Amino acid sequence: MGQKISPSEPEEEAGVATAEQGVVLLDGPNGVAIAMTPQAAEETGRRLVAAAQEAASQGNAEAHPS
Repeated sequence: MGQKISPSEPEEEAGVATAEQGVVLLDGPNGVAIAMTPQAAEETGRRLVAAAQEAASQGNAEAHPS
């Protein structure tokens, strides 16, 4: 963490989540795939939403410096 990320690096394509046999599967772009327990998937979802909200506010702050 703490790395500088250039605006051209972040992926714009969302991953696809499915449930099979009690496991959550997340297939992302560029061959990214992970299997998680339902509990791990729920916590990952909460963390992703929180990080997305923080990143969005950072982007707005940079776009509109005070």
